[in-house]
Amino acid sequence: MSPTHSGPTIDARQRRRIALLALCLAGFVIQLDVTIVNVALPTIQHELRAAPGALEWIISGYALGLAALIPLMGALGDRLGHRPVLLGGLVVFGLCSAAAALAPHPAALVGARVGQGVGGAAILALTLAVLADTYPPQQRGHAIGWWAAIGGIGFGAGPIVGGLLLSFSGWSTIFWVNLPIIVVTVALIALTVPRVAATTQPRPLDVPGVLLASAGLASVTFGLITATDTPWDPARTLVPLIVGGLVLTAFAQWQRHTSEPLVPRAVRGNSAFIGACAIYFTSYVAFSGTLYYVTLMFQNLLGWSALHTGLSWLLMNAPFLVAAQMAGKVSQRFTPRAIVTTGCAAGALGVAALSILTPTTPFVAAGMGYLVTGAGFGLLVPGITHVAMRDIPGPVAGAASAVLNSSRQLGTAAGLALVGAIGAAATHHTWAGSRFGRMHPASGSIATGNLRGVPSYMETTARSAFEVGYHVALGVCVASFLVAVWISLQAFKRPTAATGAAEAAEPRL
Repeated sequence: MSPTHSGPTIDARQRRRIALLALCLAGFVIQLDVTIVNVALPTIQHELRAAPGALEWIISGYALGLAALIPLMGALGDRLGHRPVLLGGLVVFGLCSAAAALAPHPAALVGARVGQGVGGAAILALTLAVLADTYPPQQRGHAIGWWAAIGGIGFGAGPIVGGLLLSFSGWSTIFWVNLPIIVVTVALIALTVPRVAATTQPRPLDVPGVLLASAGLASVTFGLITATDTPWDPARTLVPLIVGGLVLTAFAQWQRHTSEPLVPRAVRGNSAFIGACAIYFTSYVAFSGTLYYVTLMFQNLLGWSALHTGLSWLLMNAPFLVAAQMAGKVSQRFTPRAIVTTGCAAGALGVAALSILTPTTPFVAAGMGYLVTGAGFGLLVPGITHVAMRDIPGPVAGAASAVLNSSRQLGTAAGLALVGAIGAAATHHTWAGSRFGRMHPASGSIATGNLRGVPSYMETTARSAFEVGYHVALGVCVASFLVAVWISLQAFKRPTAATGAAEAAEPRL
Protein backbone atom coordinates (compact mmCIF):
# COMPACT_ATOMS: atom_id res chain seq x y z
CA MET A 1 0.00 0.00 0.00
CA SER A 2 1.10 3.56 -0.52
CA PRO A 3 -0.55 6.68 0.94
CA THR A 4 -1.80 9.37 -1.38
CA HIS A 5 -2.23 12.79 0.20
CA SER A 6 -4.60 15.42 -1.02
CA GLY A 7 -3.85 19.11 -0.54
CA PRO A 8 -0.57 21.03 -0.73
CA THR A 9 2.47 19.54 0.94
CA ILE A 10 2.95 22.67 3.02
CA ASP A 11 -0.12 21.61 5.02
CA ALA A 12 1.13 18.06 5.68
CA ARG A 13 2.28 18.75 9.23
CA GLN A 14 -0.95 20.48 10.21
CA ARG A 15 -2.99 17.70 8.58
CA ARG A 16 -1.14 15.07 10.58
CA ARG A 17 -1.80 16.93 13.82
CA ILE A 18 -5.52 17.21 13.10
CA ALA A 19 -5.62 13.56 12.04
CA LEU A 20 -3.92 12.61 15.33
CA LEU A 21 -6.57 14.59 17.22
CA ALA A 22 -9.28 12.64 15.41
CA LEU A 23 -7.64 9.28 16.15
CA CYS A 24 -7.23 10.27 19.80
CA LEU A 25 -10.93 11.19 19.97
CA ALA A 26 -11.81 7.80 18.48
CA GLY A 27 -9.79 6.02 21.17
CA PHE A 28 -11.24 8.33 23.84
CA VAL A 29 -14.90 7.60 23.04
CA ILE A 30 -14.34 3.82 22.94
CA GLN A 31 -12.68 3.82 26.36
CA LEU A 32 -15.22 6.30 27.74
CA ASP A 33 -18.06 3.87 27.03
CA VAL A 34 -16.30 1.10 28.94
CA THR A 35 -16.86 2.90 32.27
CA ILE A 36 -19.46 5.65 31.78
CA VAL A 37 -22.39 3.22 31.79
CA ASN A 38 -21.55 1.79 35.23
CA VAL A 39 -22.68 4.88 37.14
CA ALA A 40 -26.06 4.91 35.35
CA LEU A 41 -27.02 1.27 36.06
CA PRO A 42 -29.17 2.02 39.13
CA THR A 43 -31.12 4.66 37.20
CA ILE A 44 -31.52 2.37 34.18
CA GLN A 45 -32.70 -0.45 36.45
CA HIS A 46 -35.36 1.80 37.98
CA GLU A 47 -36.64 3.51 34.82
CA LEU A 48 -36.54 0.50 32.46
CA ARG A 49 -37.38 -2.04 35.19
CA ALA A 50 -34.35 -4.07 34.17
CA ALA A 51 -33.60 -7.38 35.85
CA PRO A 52 -30.11 -7.96 37.31
CA GLY A 53 -29.20 -10.22 34.38
CA ALA A 54 -30.11 -7.48 31.90
CA LEU A 55 -27.92 -5.01 33.79
CA GLU A 56 -25.00 -7.41 33.49
CA TRP A 57 -25.46 -7.65 29.73
CA ILE A 58 -25.76 -3.88 29.30
CA ILE A 59 -22.10 -3.89 30.37
CA SER A 60 -21.04 -7.25 28.97
CA GLY A 61 -22.70 -6.95 25.54
CA TYR A 62 -20.35 -4.11 24.66
CA ALA A 63 -17.26 -6.06 25.73
CA LEU A 64 -18.42 -9.17 23.88
CA GLY A 65 -18.99 -7.29 20.61
CA LEU A 66 -15.56 -5.71 20.89
CA ALA A 67 -13.67 -8.92 21.55
CA ALA A 68 -15.43 -11.16 19.05
CA LEU A 69 -15.14 -8.97 15.96
CA ILE A 70 -11.74 -7.30 16.29
CA PRO A 71 -10.01 -9.96 14.11
CA LEU A 72 -12.62 -9.63 11.33
CA MET A 73 -12.37 -5.83 11.33
CA GLY A 74 -8.59 -5.96 11.12
CA ALA A 75 -8.75 -8.32 8.15
CA LEU A 76 -11.38 -6.19 6.40
CA GLY A 77 -9.25 -3.10 6.96
CA ASP A 78 -6.25 -4.69 5.29
CA ARG A 79 -8.42 -5.83 2.39
CA LEU A 80 -10.72 -2.82 1.84
CA GLY A 81 -8.57 -0.04 3.27
CA HIS A 82 -7.97 1.09 6.85
CA ARG A 83 -9.62 4.50 6.48
CA PRO A 84 -13.03 3.44 5.09
CA VAL A 85 -13.47 0.56 7.54
CA LEU A 86 -12.54 2.86 10.44
CA LEU A 87 -15.07 5.46 9.24
CA GLY A 88 -17.69 2.74 8.92
CA GLY A 89 -17.02 1.61 12.49
CA LEU A 90 -17.40 5.17 13.78
CA VAL A 91 -20.74 5.57 11.98
CA VAL A 92 -22.04 2.24 13.36
CA PHE A 93 -20.90 3.22 16.85
CA GLY A 94 -22.67 6.58 16.59
CA LEU A 95 -25.93 5.11 15.27
CA CYS A 96 -25.98 2.45 17.98
CA SER A 97 -25.28 5.11 20.63
CA ALA A 98 -28.42 6.93 19.46
CA ALA A 99 -30.33 3.63 19.52
CA ALA A 100 -29.15 3.02 23.09
CA ALA A 101 -30.29 6.49 24.17
CA LEU A 102 -33.74 5.86 22.68
CA ALA A 103 -34.07 2.25 23.90
CA PRO A 104 -37.60 1.67 25.29
CA HIS A 105 -36.78 -1.53 27.18
CA PRO A 106 -33.73 -3.48 28.46
CA ALA A 107 -33.57 -5.90 25.51
CA ALA A 108 -33.30 -3.02 23.05
CA LEU A 109 -30.58 -1.40 25.15
CA VAL A 110 -28.58 -4.64 25.28
CA GLY A 111 -28.88 -4.98 21.49
CA ALA A 112 -27.69 -1.40 21.01
CA ARG A 113 -24.73 -2.04 23.30
CA VAL A 114 -23.73 -5.08 21.25
CA GLY A 115 -23.97 -2.86 18.16
CA GLN A 116 -21.70 -0.31 19.83
CA GLY A 117 -19.23 -3.14 20.39
CA VAL A 118 -19.35 -4.04 16.68
CA GLY A 119 -18.52 -0.47 15.68
CA GLY A 120 -15.96 -0.23 18.47
CA ALA A 121 -14.22 -3.37 17.20
CA ALA A 122 -13.49 -1.62 13.89
CA ILE A 123 -12.23 1.45 15.74
CA LEU A 124 -9.96 -0.53 18.06
CA ALA A 125 -8.71 -2.76 15.27
CA LEU A 126 -7.76 0.03 12.87
CA THR A 127 -6.93 3.20 14.80
CA LEU A 128 -3.28 2.17 15.13
CA ALA A 129 -3.13 1.06 11.49
CA VAL A 130 -4.44 4.45 10.34
CA LEU A 131 -1.95 6.16 12.63
CA ALA A 132 0.84 4.15 10.99
CA ASP A 133 -0.48 5.19 7.56
CA THR A 134 -0.47 8.84 8.62
CA TYR A 135 2.86 9.20 10.43
CA PRO A 136 6.35 8.26 9.21
CA PRO A 137 8.20 5.79 11.47
CA GLN A 138 10.44 8.39 13.11
CA GLN A 139 7.40 10.38 14.34
CA ARG A 140 5.15 7.53 15.45
CA GLY A 141 6.46 7.30 19.01
CA HIS A 142 5.24 10.80 19.87
CA ALA A 143 1.91 10.25 18.09
CA ILE A 144 1.32 6.89 19.81
CA GLY A 145 2.05 8.56 23.15
CA TRP A 146 -0.74 11.07 22.64
CA TRP A 147 -3.11 8.37 21.35
CA ALA A 148 -2.47 6.23 24.43
CA ALA A 149 -2.80 9.18 26.80
CA ILE A 150 -6.13 10.44 25.48
CA GLY A 151 -7.57 6.92 25.28
CA GLY A 152 -6.54 6.24 28.87
CA ILE A 153 -8.16 9.48 30.00
CA GLY A 154 -11.42 8.32 28.40
CA PHE A 155 -11.39 5.22 30.62
CA GLY A 156 -10.83 7.27 33.78
CA ALA A 157 -13.23 10.03 32.76
CA GLY A 158 -16.20 7.68 32.38
CA PRO A 159 -17.40 7.77 36.01
CA ILE A 160 -16.77 11.53 36.24
CA VAL A 161 -18.60 12.42 33.03
CA GLY A 162 -21.38 9.96 33.81
CA GLY A 163 -21.84 11.30 37.32
CA LEU A 164 -21.98 14.91 36.11
CA LEU A 165 -24.48 14.11 33.34
CA LEU A 166 -26.75 12.18 35.69
CA SER A 167 -26.69 15.12 38.09
CA PHE A 168 -28.49 17.27 35.50
CA SER A 169 -30.34 14.88 33.21
CA GLY A 170 -31.52 11.30 32.61
CA TRP A 171 -29.55 8.17 31.85
CA SER A 172 -29.90 8.57 28.07
CA THR A 173 -27.42 11.48 28.12
CA ILE A 174 -24.55 9.06 28.74
CA PHE A 175 -25.17 7.77 25.20
CA TRP A 176 -26.12 11.07 23.55
CA VAL A 177 -22.75 12.50 24.63
CA ASN A 178 -21.09 10.15 22.11
CA LEU A 179 -22.80 11.73 19.11
CA PRO A 180 -20.97 15.09 18.93
CA ILE A 181 -17.64 13.32 19.51
CA ILE A 182 -18.37 10.86 16.69
CA VAL A 183 -19.50 13.59 14.28
CA VAL A 184 -16.36 15.65 14.87
CA THR A 185 -14.14 12.56 14.62
CA VAL A 186 -15.68 11.38 11.34
CA ALA A 187 -15.38 14.85 9.81
CA LEU A 188 -11.74 15.27 10.85
CA ILE A 189 -10.73 11.81 9.61
CA ALA A 190 -12.51 12.32 6.29
CA LEU A 191 -10.71 15.64 5.78
CA THR A 192 -7.21 14.89 7.01
CA VAL A 193 -6.39 11.17 7.08
CA PRO A 194 -4.62 10.14 3.87
CA ARG A 195 -6.36 7.79 1.50
CA VAL A 196 -4.26 4.65 1.35
CA ALA A 197 -4.71 2.81 -1.90
CA ALA A 198 -5.43 -0.89 -1.51
CA THR A 199 -2.90 -3.26 -2.98
CA THR A 200 -3.57 -4.45 -6.51
CA GLN A 201 -3.55 -8.02 -5.18
CA PRO A 202 -5.24 -7.89 -1.75
CA ARG A 203 -4.85 -10.89 0.54
CA PRO A 204 -7.76 -13.34 0.30
CA LEU A 205 -10.02 -13.18 3.34
CA ASP A 206 -9.38 -16.17 5.60
CA VAL A 207 -13.05 -17.00 6.27
CA PRO A 208 -12.40 -20.14 8.39
CA GLY A 209 -9.82 -18.16 10.37
CA VAL A 210 -12.27 -15.30 10.96
CA LEU A 211 -14.99 -17.70 12.12
CA LEU A 212 -12.67 -19.65 14.43
CA ALA A 213 -11.08 -16.52 15.94
CA SER A 214 -14.40 -14.75 16.46
CA ALA A 215 -16.11 -17.82 17.94
CA GLY A 216 -13.16 -18.59 20.21
CA LEU A 217 -12.79 -15.03 21.47
CA ALA A 218 -16.54 -14.70 21.99
CA SER A 219 -16.70 -17.95 23.97
CA VAL A 220 -13.68 -17.14 26.15
CA THR A 221 -14.92 -13.58 26.77
CA PHE A 222 -18.40 -14.86 27.66
CA GLY A 223 -16.92 -17.30 30.15
CA LEU A 224 -14.71 -14.64 31.74
CA ILE A 225 -17.59 -12.17 31.95
CA THR A 226 -19.91 -14.63 33.69
CA ALA A 227 -17.10 -15.69 36.04
CA THR A 228 -17.28 -12.27 37.70
CA ASP A 229 -20.83 -13.08 38.91
CA THR A 230 -20.92 -16.90 39.11
CA PRO A 231 -17.28 -17.92 39.72
CA TRP A 232 -16.42 -21.09 37.87
CA ASP A 233 -19.99 -22.35 37.51
CA PRO A 234 -19.61 -25.37 35.18
CA ALA A 235 -22.44 -24.53 32.80
CA ARG A 236 -21.98 -20.77 32.51
CA THR A 237 -18.24 -20.38 33.01
CA LEU A 238 -16.11 -23.49 32.61
CA VAL A 239 -17.86 -24.83 29.50
CA PRO A 240 -17.51 -21.56 27.52
CA LEU A 241 -13.88 -21.23 28.63
CA ILE A 242 -13.01 -24.79 27.63
CA VAL A 243 -14.88 -24.54 24.32
CA GLY A 244 -13.28 -21.17 23.58
CA GLY A 245 -9.83 -22.54 24.39
CA LEU A 246 -10.33 -25.51 22.08
CA VAL A 247 -11.62 -23.29 19.27
CA LEU A 248 -8.66 -20.90 19.64
CA THR A 249 -6.31 -23.90 19.60
CA ALA A 250 -7.94 -25.02 16.35
CA PHE A 251 -7.52 -21.46 15.06
CA ALA A 252 -3.80 -21.54 15.87
CA GLN A 253 -3.38 -24.84 14.05
CA TRP A 254 -5.30 -23.52 11.04
CA GLN A 255 -3.07 -20.44 10.89
CA ARG A 256 0.01 -22.64 10.66
CA HIS A 257 -1.25 -24.66 7.73
CA THR A 258 -3.38 -22.34 5.59
CA SER A 259 -1.70 -20.51 2.72
CA GLU A 260 -3.41 -17.17 3.47
CA PRO A 261 -3.78 -16.91 7.27
CA LEU A 262 -5.87 -14.29 9.05
CA VAL A 263 -2.81 -13.42 11.16
CA PRO A 264 -0.01 -13.10 8.58
CA ARG A 265 3.32 -14.80 9.12
CA ALA A 266 5.00 -11.39 9.19
CA VAL A 267 3.03 -10.75 12.39
CA ARG A 268 3.29 -14.20 13.99
CA GLY A 269 7.03 -14.39 13.31
CA ASN A 270 7.82 -11.05 14.98
CA SER A 271 9.08 -11.90 18.46
CA ALA A 272 8.87 -8.29 19.65
CA PHE A 273 5.22 -8.13 18.56
CA ILE A 274 4.38 -11.40 20.35
CA GLY A 275 6.12 -10.14 23.48
CA ALA A 276 4.22 -6.86 23.30
CA CYS A 277 0.90 -8.75 23.11
CA ALA A 278 1.86 -10.85 26.14
CA ILE A 279 2.80 -7.73 28.13
CA TYR A 280 -0.44 -6.01 27.08
CA PHE A 281 -2.39 -9.03 28.35
CA THR A 282 -0.62 -9.38 31.71
CA SER A 283 -0.51 -5.64 32.43
CA TYR A 284 -4.23 -5.23 31.72
CA VAL A 285 -5.00 -8.24 33.92
CA ALA A 286 -3.27 -6.30 36.70
CA PHE A 287 -4.73 -2.90 35.83
CA SER A 288 -8.38 -3.97 35.46
CA GLY A 289 -8.24 -6.15 38.57
CA THR A 290 -6.74 -3.29 40.58
CA LEU A 291 -9.36 -0.73 39.50
CA TYR A 292 -12.14 -3.22 40.22
CA TYR A 293 -11.04 -3.90 43.79
CA VAL A 294 -10.01 -0.34 44.65
CA THR A 295 -13.42 0.84 43.45
CA LEU A 296 -15.13 -1.75 45.70
CA MET A 297 -13.05 -0.59 48.64
CA PHE A 298 -13.91 3.08 48.20
CA GLN A 299 -17.57 2.76 47.23
CA ASN A 300 -18.78 -0.20 49.29
CA LEU A 301 -16.64 0.00 52.41
CA LEU A 302 -16.10 3.77 52.60
CA GLY A 303 -19.41 4.79 51.03
CA TRP A 304 -17.98 7.00 48.29
CA SER A 305 -20.17 7.93 45.34
CA ALA A 306 -19.22 6.90 41.81
CA LEU A 307 -18.43 10.55 41.05
CA HIS A 308 -16.18 10.84 44.12
CA THR A 309 -14.37 7.65 43.13
CA GLY A 310 -14.02 8.81 39.53
CA LEU A 311 -12.58 12.14 40.63
CA SER A 312 -9.96 10.33 42.69
CA TRP A 313 -8.80 8.66 39.45
CA LEU A 314 -7.55 12.05 38.30
CA LEU A 315 -4.48 11.31 40.42
CA MET A 316 -3.86 8.37 38.09
CA ASN A 317 -4.89 10.09 34.85
CA ALA A 318 -2.66 13.14 35.29
CA PRO A 319 0.69 11.28 35.48
CA PHE A 320 -0.55 8.90 32.77
CA LEU A 321 -1.12 11.86 30.44
CA VAL A 322 2.22 13.47 31.24
CA ALA A 323 4.23 10.26 30.86
CA ALA A 324 2.41 9.12 27.70
CA GLN A 325 2.73 12.39 25.81
CA MET A 326 6.46 12.39 26.58
CA ALA A 327 6.77 8.94 24.99
CA GLY A 328 8.27 10.28 21.78
CA LYS A 329 11.10 12.11 23.54
CA VAL A 330 11.73 9.23 25.92
CA SER A 331 11.95 6.75 23.04
CA GLN A 332 14.79 8.81 21.50
CA ARG A 333 16.93 8.38 24.62
CA PHE A 334 16.11 4.91 25.90
CA THR A 335 15.51 1.51 24.36
CA PRO A 336 11.95 0.11 24.20
CA ARG A 337 13.10 -2.61 26.60
CA ALA A 338 14.10 -0.01 29.21
CA ILE A 339 10.91 2.01 28.77
CA VAL A 340 8.48 -0.91 28.94
CA THR A 341 10.32 -2.64 31.79
CA THR A 342 10.39 0.58 33.82
CA GLY A 343 6.69 1.14 33.17
CA CYS A 344 5.77 -2.39 34.27
CA ALA A 345 7.96 -2.12 37.38
CA ALA A 346 6.38 1.23 38.29
CA GLY A 347 2.94 -0.33 37.82
CA ALA A 348 3.91 -3.15 40.19
CA LEU A 349 5.19 -0.64 42.76
CA GLY A 350 2.06 1.51 42.53
CA VAL A 351 -0.29 -1.46 42.88
CA ALA A 352 1.80 -2.74 45.81
CA ALA A 353 1.15 0.61 47.53
CA LEU A 354 -2.59 0.25 46.85
CA SER A 355 -2.56 -3.37 48.08
CA ILE A 356 -1.86 -2.35 51.69
CA LEU A 357 -4.88 -0.04 51.93
CA THR A 358 -7.47 -0.54 54.65
CA PRO A 359 -10.61 1.52 55.34
CA THR A 360 -8.62 3.48 57.96
CA THR A 361 -5.56 4.19 55.78
CA PRO A 362 -5.15 7.91 54.98
CA PHE A 363 -6.00 8.67 51.35
CA VAL A 364 -2.49 10.02 50.77
CA ALA A 365 -1.29 6.40 50.58
CA ALA A 366 -3.83 5.63 47.86
CA GLY A 367 -2.88 8.86 46.13
CA MET A 368 0.77 7.82 45.96
CA GLY A 369 -0.24 4.44 44.57
CA TYR A 370 -2.39 6.14 41.95
CA LEU A 371 0.42 8.50 40.91
CA VAL A 372 3.04 5.77 40.50
CA THR A 373 0.64 3.39 38.72
CA GLY A 374 -0.47 6.13 36.33
CA ALA A 375 3.09 7.10 35.50
CA GLY A 376 3.99 3.45 34.90
CA PHE A 377 1.09 2.91 32.55
CA GLY A 378 1.90 6.16 30.80
CA LEU A 379 5.29 4.68 29.93
CA LEU A 380 4.36 1.10 29.13
CA VAL A 381 1.25 1.57 26.95
CA PRO A 382 2.81 3.78 24.26
CA GLY A 383 6.09 1.87 24.64
CA ILE A 384 4.40 -1.48 24.00
CA THR A 385 2.34 -0.07 21.13
CA HIS A 386 5.37 1.47 19.45
CA VAL A 387 7.54 -1.66 19.67
CA ALA A 388 4.63 -3.83 18.50
CA MET A 389 3.82 -1.81 15.38
CA ARG A 390 7.20 -0.45 14.31
CA ASP A 391 8.24 -3.41 12.11
CA ILE A 392 4.80 -4.37 10.79
CA PRO A 393 4.43 -3.93 7.01
CA GLY A 394 1.63 -1.61 5.92
CA PRO A 395 -0.44 -4.27 4.11
CA VAL A 396 -0.86 -6.27 7.33
CA ALA A 397 -1.02 -3.41 9.83
CA GLY A 398 -4.76 -3.90 10.33
CA ALA A 399 -4.31 -7.54 11.32
CA ALA A 400 -1.48 -6.63 13.69
CA SER A 401 -3.47 -3.81 15.31
CA ALA A 402 -6.40 -6.21 15.75
CA VAL A 403 -4.28 -8.87 17.46
CA LEU A 404 -2.66 -6.31 19.75
CA ASN A 405 -6.00 -4.85 20.85
CA SER A 406 -7.51 -8.33 21.26
CA SER A 407 -4.78 -9.12 23.79
CA ARG A 408 -5.76 -5.98 25.72
CA GLN A 409 -9.48 -6.86 25.66
CA LEU A 410 -8.80 -10.39 26.86
CA GLY A 411 -6.50 -9.07 29.57
CA THR A 412 -9.21 -6.72 30.82
CA ALA A 413 -11.84 -9.49 30.90
CA ALA A 414 -9.43 -11.97 32.49
CA GLY A 415 -8.40 -9.43 35.11
CA LEU A 416 -11.98 -8.91 36.23
CA ALA A 417 -12.72 -12.65 36.22
CA LEU A 418 -9.52 -14.21 37.57
CA VAL A 419 -8.59 -11.53 40.08
CA GLY A 420 -12.21 -11.23 41.17
CA ALA A 421 -12.56 -14.99 41.65
CA ILE A 422 -9.29 -15.30 43.59
CA GLY A 423 -10.20 -12.38 45.85
CA ALA A 424 -13.71 -13.75 46.41
CA ALA A 425 -12.30 -17.19 47.28
CA ALA A 426 -9.97 -15.65 49.87
CA THR A 427 -12.87 -13.68 51.38
CA HIS A 428 -15.10 -16.75 51.54
CA HIS A 429 -12.33 -18.85 53.10
CA THR A 430 -11.68 -16.20 55.76
CA TRP A 431 -15.39 -15.84 56.51
CA ALA A 432 -15.88 -19.60 56.73
CA GLY A 433 -13.14 -19.77 59.37
CA SER A 434 -14.65 -17.01 61.48
CA ARG A 435 -17.05 -17.51 64.38
CA PHE A 436 -19.95 -16.46 62.15
CA GLY A 437 -19.07 -18.78 59.27
CA ARG A 438 -21.60 -21.46 60.17
CA MET A 439 -24.30 -19.05 61.34
CA HIS A 440 -24.35 -16.91 58.20
CA PRO A 441 -22.95 -18.44 54.97
CA ALA A 442 -20.79 -16.07 52.95
CA SER A 443 -22.57 -14.45 50.03
CA GLY A 444 -21.37 -12.65 46.94
CA SER A 445 -22.10 -9.33 48.61
CA ILE A 446 -19.46 -9.91 51.29
CA ALA A 447 -16.90 -10.70 48.58
CA THR A 448 -17.58 -7.31 46.97
CA GLY A 449 -17.66 -5.38 50.25
CA ASN A 450 -21.41 -4.74 50.02
CA LEU A 451 -22.53 -5.41 53.60
CA ARG A 452 -26.14 -4.24 53.42
CA GLY A 453 -27.51 -7.76 53.95
CA VAL A 454 -25.13 -8.58 56.80
CA PRO A 455 -26.42 -8.22 60.39
CA SER A 456 -24.81 -5.28 62.17
CA TYR A 457 -23.06 -7.42 64.78
CA MET A 458 -21.28 -9.31 61.96
CA GLU A 459 -20.15 -6.27 59.99
CA THR A 460 -16.69 -5.96 61.55
CA THR A 461 -15.89 -9.59 60.76
CA ALA A 462 -17.32 -9.24 57.25
CA ARG A 463 -15.20 -6.14 56.64
CA SER A 464 -12.11 -8.03 57.77
CA ALA A 465 -12.95 -10.92 55.43
CA PHE A 466 -13.32 -8.54 52.48
CA GLU A 467 -10.02 -6.87 53.34
CA VAL A 468 -8.26 -10.24 53.21
CA GLY A 469 -9.72 -10.86 49.75
CA TYR A 470 -8.72 -7.33 48.70
CA HIS A 471 -5.10 -7.83 49.77
CA VAL A 472 -4.86 -11.24 48.08
CA ALA A 473 -6.42 -9.93 44.87
CA LEU A 474 -4.07 -6.96 44.61
CA GLY A 475 -1.15 -9.25 45.43
CA VAL A 476 -2.11 -11.21 42.31
CA CYS A 477 -2.14 -7.93 40.35
CA VAL A 478 1.38 -7.10 41.58
CA ALA A 479 2.51 -10.57 40.50
CA SER A 480 0.95 -10.06 37.07
CA PHE A 481 2.90 -6.82 36.63
CA LEU A 482 6.09 -8.60 37.65
CA VAL A 483 5.41 -11.25 35.01
CA ALA A 484 5.15 -8.39 32.51
CA VAL A 485 8.56 -7.14 33.71
CA TRP A 486 10.06 -10.59 33.07
CA ILE A 487 8.48 -10.84 29.60
CA SER A 488 9.85 -7.41 28.69
CA LEU A 489 13.36 -8.38 29.74
CA GLN A 490 13.15 -11.59 27.69
CA ALA A 491 11.24 -10.47 24.59
CA PHE A 492 13.17 -7.29 23.86
CA LYS A 493 16.70 -8.54 24.40
CA ARG A 494 17.83 -7.85 20.86
CA PRO A 495 16.44 -5.46 18.26
CA THR A 496 15.35 -7.03 15.00
CA ALA A 497 17.44 -6.43 11.91
CA ALA A 498 14.87 -3.98 10.60
CA THR A 499 14.78 -1.90 13.74
CA GLY A 500 18.46 -2.11 14.53
CA ALA A 501 19.41 0.18 11.67
CA ALA A 502 16.59 2.60 12.40
CA GLU A 503 17.42 2.79 16.09
CA ALA A 504 21.14 3.25 15.45
CA ALA A 505 20.39 6.73 14.17
CA GLU A 506 18.48 7.69 17.31
CA PRO A 507 20.43 9.03 20.31
CA ARG A 508 19.85 7.12 23.54
CA LEU A 509 21.51 6.51 26.89
